[in-house]
Amino acid sequence: MPNKTLSDDARQGAAETTAEGSPRRWWILAVIAVAQLMVVLDATIVNIALPSAQADLGFSDGNRQWVVTAYALAFASLLLLGGRLADLFGRKPAFLVGVAGFAAASALGGAATGFGMLVVARALQGVFGALLAPAALSLLNTTFTDAREKARAFSVYGAIAGAGGAVGLLLGGLLTDAFDWRWTLYVNVLIAVVAFAGGWTLLGSHRDAAGSKLDVPGTILVAAGLFSVVYGFSNAETLDWDSAQTWGFLVAGGLLLVVFAWWQSRAAHPLLPLRILLDRDRGAAFLTVLITGAGMFGVFLFLTYYLQLNLGFSPTRTGVAFLPMVGALMVMAQLGTTVLVPRLGAKTVIPLGFAVATAGMAWLTGIGLGSTYLGDVLPQLIVIGVGLGLVMPPAMQMATGGVAAEDAGVASATVNAMQQVGGSVGTALLSTLAASAATDYLAGRDATSKLVQAQATIESYTTAFWWSAGFFAVGAVIALLLHRRGVPQQTADAPQVVHM
Repeated sequence: MPNKTLSDDARQGAAETTAEGSPRRWWILAVIAVAQLMVVLDATIVNIALPSAQADLGFSDGNRQWVVTAYALAFASLLLLGGRLADLFGRKPAFLVGVAGFAAASALGGAATGFGMLVVARALQGVFGALLAPAALSLLNTTFTDAREKARAFSVYGAIAGAGGAVGLLLGGLLTDAFDWRWTLYVNVLIAVVAFAGGWTLLGSHRDAAGSKLDVPGTILVAAGLFSVVYGFSNAETLDWDSAQTWGFLVAGGLLLVVFAWWQSRAAHPLLPLRILLDRDRGAAFLTVLITGAGMFGVFLFLTYYLQLNLGFSPTRTGVAFLPMVGALMVMAQLGTTVLVPRLGAKTVIPLGFAVATAGMAWLTGIGLGSTYLGDVLPQLIVIGVGLGLVMPPAMQMATGGVAAEDAGVASATVNAMQQVGGSVGTALLSTLAASAATDYLAGRDATSKLVQAQATIESYTTAFWWSAGFFAVGAVIALLLHRRGVPQQTADAPQVVHM
């Protein structure tokens, strides 16, 4: 089918934005990075503070999950709507409203006097995060049009997206140990002040899809579908796979998303134009982000348990333990997007990164009761960081590059949705598989023995690591099969195109 190039108006608008903001584009990147860090941090920063919050507010273990789930449900459900609103009404207003709303919701959560108030605040964080995240990524895509500069910008953004969870663990531990659990929420207000001031000063106002209309049926279908999928996987963690609240919501979510895809092929102003999904490279990049989100929880979630429960690390020390992986990821993010992908293409670099991450996760399964951090965890974390650094930033660049300016917001929202759904899928699957592995190990053994119990937990961790390695291996195969050979068009200096 023929290629669809950027419209003349959109190209002119993008050129004007770049020309006007040229001296300030790196400051714009800094503002976008700060805002994105705030959103990504909240996926993990509150987790470490949960025991303290639970003791302070007095809610039950059964209700504890809702502090995390409320954020995930609102964020995932409304991402595509947030992305389209940024396209329709302007990315600067969407960015500023998202930052201000996120800060207000965080302040509400920090001041929570009870469980209900905290959950409402977390849901509101998800609502405003769904507006902020796609606006930030689409601003990055439209601010940088030079291929080399765009690669550098995406290396920074991708490193934050990939490593933000580990940074959240570190910051959450530091704030909880030094101050109070409430500061894991209050800190967002401080970050938001910087992001809002920078956005107000530096960002220009431009609407690329001002002539379009909001696809209300599509919005309802995809919001309900994503909500059902994430809620179903969340129930799998706390209930079971045979519970009607698990499989029922998963089936309903799948059907709603199928109907949504059908509607998008017929709507006059689709919420998610199918041309965004049907490009081979972009489709492969979306799947890469989904798989990476699922597999990364094998590192953050279960290794956090191992470091604290088995090696006796404090929350702060646990966060510090992840920093070498973050450093490796950031170095390889820069190398991958600016050097390797432009020379070798995504078909080589992304499968290579997945292969390295697979090896690191498989190596991590060697942990045992007598293992040490320096000898049995640190080297593996560095290898995993190298692999993810070759995967996440190039995939995000491929997923959003080459789209028409009027579709930049919704394409960016799709990336965030894939990462969020991947994380939900990974958490549910790996938690279930890990629990089953521990149960199987205890069968026929003395379950009252502390040594047997400790070994059972090791079996649960290593099972999760093996499955994470399997996710990454599948990602390598998919990326190798789907990506085109050669250097992707969106990394070239020529005008960007969308393949139809």
